[in-house]
Amino acid sequence: MDKIFKALSDPTRRRILQLLRERDMTAGELADRFTLGKSTLSAHFQVLRDAELVTSTKSGTSITYRLNLSVLEEALLGFADLFGLARPRGGAAPSGEGGEASHG
Repeated sequence: MDKIFKALSDPTRRRILQLLRERDMTAGELADRFTLGKSTLSAHFQVLRDAELVTSTKSGTSITYRLNLSVLEEALLGFADLFGLARPRGGAAPSGEGGEASHG
């Protein structure tokens, strides 16, 4: 989970994820959206790959990136669960909510 939150801590990487949410994109297409150098963007892509938030496929000289949404969802659910914020997948309130107040 640390790698995921490290990846999400940078606004450029968050923007890359937003763009990939719309559709798969090549490294060149993503680079066109930023004013950063190629090596800087490459480092961002590596952090995202290390966190398994994106997958990449090479075809000839082109690399296409795809958002791995399931990893992001699992991390966010795990984080919410860690703080007791997660609800069961059915959307029902956790047991104890709306019932008798617990007295300790």
